[in-house]
Amino acid sequence: MTLLWIAFALLLLPALWLLVSPLKRARALHDAQHDHEVNDRSAEQNVAIYRRRLASLEAAYERGDTSREDYEEDRLTLERGLLEDTERLKRAPLKPSASGRLAVPLVMLALVIASVLWYQHEGAEGDLALLAVQEEVMTHPEGSAQMLVERLEKQAARQPENPNVWGMLFPLYRDEGQGQQAIDALERLIEIEGRQPTLLAQLAQIEFFVAGRQLTDRVQSLVDETLEKNSSEPTVLGLLGIEAFDRGAYQVAIDNWRRAIAGMNDPASGEALRQGIQVAQQRLGQTPEGSPASQADAQGPGVHVRVSLAEGLAARHAESTPVFVVARDMAGELPPLAVARLTLGELPAELVLDERHAMSPQASLAQIDEARLVVRVSPSGQATPQAGDMFGERAGVAVGDTDGESVDLVIDRVVE
Repeated sequence: MTLLWIAFALLLLPALWLLVSPLKRARALHDAQHDHEVNDRSAEQNVAIYRRRLASLEAAYERGDTSREDYEEDRLTLERGLLEDTERLKRAPLKPSASGRLAVPLVMLALVIASVLWYQHEGAEGDLALLAVQEEVMTHPEGSAQMLVERLEKQAARQPENPNVWGMLFPLYRDEGQGQQAIDALERLIEIEGRQPTLLAQLAQIEFFVAGRQLTDRVQSLVDETLEKNSSEPTVLGLLGIEAFDRGAYQVAIDNWRRAIAGMNDPASGEALRQGIQVAQQRLGQTPEGSPASQADAQGPGVHVRVSLAEGLAARHAESTPVFVVARDMAGELPPLAVARLTLGELPAELVLDERHAMSPQASLAQIDEARLVVRVSPSGQATPQAGDMFGERAGVAVGDTDGESVDLVIDRVVE
C-alpha cells in the first residue's frame, strides 16, 4: 500500500506543478503590465484627435459652410465619442504581484484531498488489501486455510461493504465445514450484489447440505427464485438431481444432471455428475453410459481406449480415488474435447470417448483427426494437476470409428 500511495503522489506532482508554475511568472507579468500602463498614450492621442476635429468644425461654421444646428449636433457627437473612448481606457488599480498567492496552496490542498476522497470511493484499495492478505498467507511458513479465514474476517470488519471479502470467505467456510458461517457470508454478499441467480443457487446448495440434504421450505424457496431468474442454472439443477436420487427418482435425477452438465464450465464437476448418471442408470437397470456394453450407442467419431495402472503404482491410493481421462487436440490450443471419470478400483477399464463426453458443442472430438489422451489419478478430485497425482498420456491417437481395437493408456508416472 505504501508503494501505491507513493505512485499517487508522483502522479499528483505534475498537477501541483501546473498550479505553482504561474507564480514564477507573476512578477515579470506585473512589471510588464505596469510599464505598459505608465507609457500608454492612448488618452492623450484621443484628446488631440478630438481637438483637431473640433477646430475643423468651428472653422467650417465660421465660414458659413454649416448651420448653427448642424454645428451643435456635430460638436455634441465629438464630445460623446471622446467620453466613450476615455471611459474604455479606465483601468482598475494594478494589484501587487504577490496578490492571491495564498489561494494557490489552498487549491493544491483541495486537489490532494479531493483526489484521495475520490480514490477511497471509486478505487480498489480494499481489493489490494485482500490481495496482500492472500500473498502473506501463501508465503507464510505456517500458512493455512484457517489462517486465511482469520485474516479475511479482519478485513470483513474493516470493509464490510466490499463484496470481494464475502466472495472469498463463503467458499472457505463451506470447504472448512462451517455451514452457518458460509450461509451468513453468502447472504451478506447477496445484500451487496443483489439477488443474482448464481449467488442464490449457491446459497440454496449450502443450505441444502446443512439441512442434511433435505429440500426444506427455505431451500425450495431459493430454488424456485433461482429457476425463475435462470431456468438452466447448473448448481440448482445439480442440487435437484441429488435430492431426486436420494428419494429414488433416478430418471428425474438423470434428467436434472444432464441439464446441469449442459450449462457447466467446470470439467471436474461435469464428470462428477456423469458418474452420478451412470450410477442412476445402473439403479434403473440400464447400461451405464461409457461402459463397453454401450459402445454400440457411440455418438460421432471418437476413441476406444483401455485405461490401466502400472504395477509399481497399484497401492499408492484408495480404490475410490477419482481417475480423469481427457482427450485434447495435439497442439493444445482448444479446451478439453472429451472428459470421462472413473475410479481407481474400476481399472483396468475400457471406455469410448465421443460426443457424449464433450464439454460443449463448440469443443468436441469431431473437430480433430488425432488426439492426445491424458489420464490422471487425482486424490484431491481437482481438475488441475497436484503433487502426488499419478498420470499417463499418449499422443497421436486417431479419432474415428470406435468399433476396432482399443488404444492402451497406462498410468505410469507421478506428478512431482
